Amino acid sequence: MAEEIPFTLGIEEEYLLVDAKSGDLHEAPEALMQACKAELADQVGPEFLRCQIEIGTPIAADVTEARAHLARLRDSIARHAAEFGLAPISVACHPVADWRMQGRTDKDRYRQISQEMGGVSRRMLICGMHVHVGIPDQALRIDLMNQLSWFLPHLLALSASSPFWLGEDTLLASYRTTVFAGYPRTGLPPRMGSWDEFERSVAALTGAGIIEDGSKIWWDLRPSARFPTLETRICDACPRLDDTITLVALVQATLRMLWRLSRKNLRWRQYDNFLLGENRWRATRYGLTEGLIDFGTRRIIPFDEIAEDWLAAIAEDADALDCQPAVAGLRDMILRGNAAEQQRTIFATALAAGASREEAFRAVMMWLIAEFRRDL
Repeated sequence: MAEEIPFTLGIEEEYLLVDAKSGDLHEAPEALMQACKAELADQVGPEFLRCQIEIGTPIAADVTEARAHLARLRDSIARHAAEFGLAPISVACHPVADWRMQGRTDKDRYRQISQEMGGVSRRMLICGMHVHVGIPDQALRIDLMNQLSWFLPHLLALSASSPFWLGEDTLLASYRTTVFAGYPRTGLPPRMGSWDEFERSVAALTGAGIIEDGSKIWWDLRPSARFPTLETRICDACPRLDDTITLVALVQATLRMLWRLSRKNLRWRQYDNFLLGENRWRATRYGLTEGLIDFGTRRIIPFDEIAEDWLAAIAEDADALDCQPAVAGLRDMILRGNAAEQQRTIFATALAAGASREEAFRAVMMWLIAEFRRDL
């Protein structure tokens, strides 16, 4: 095993475009995409639906650099969108938009997905956030994937931003998670014994002509098909930039902590996906409000207690990676509540003040628009 691991970072986010005054979903004008491309080149592109924009940061050596990249991308898209009376929002589901009314991007990959997935693909009015962490050693990538799976429900609970769907409260914190579950090859990654086992599993599907490559394996956490990275994919898109960066730092520092343990021939606790899936469901349903299960003590632990234990476990690693301020943002996220809780509060407050449901949802949309640029 190499003595030093770079733990470099890359972030992908998916945004929705809305009318800046009404908050209604809007397709991206071709001139807007061209303006963004002219400034950002291949760091920006279309997504499955024409109302979506996807960004990907350059490789960053640390969280500070990653934040600068992401702030620049968000600022650029917001500036160009404003020229068309539009605004980007970073949220897993639009609170009121109807997926049946959205146009699909005319691109070979998306046409193929639509054909393969049928009606399931038509509901994909959802946005996520992916974190790539550079881990060149393939065997280590698999070993860390197996261990990081424990923390996936924690990341989902923090990032959850999709309580509403078609103008109704789903009672879930992350409705996006249930929409994406309609796709095959999603959910928690299976435990793999080695890199060779992972490659054989992918080859079984590529050899049968089911998929072209590993990019169509959409687990919550996977070895990237394109880069020497471990890619965390479970998070909802976060409205606020600094919350995204806190999640990025938590992923990076946690992976370093697991690597540090492995150098001492130690490992993080591992449980079957049957049990991890229960915590994943709790994160999907409740977000931060009802805690997660500690399978060792067989108790439900409140999230503020989970957070302090987590921060203590990764303190040495956050120091080594110089991301201590970013991971400390975890406490602030818990105090404020995740984006799902905040949207519900804004909606309920507006109703209590005499607003109609339409006006209350517009208040939510204006908050999402403002949050996108808050930390730029």
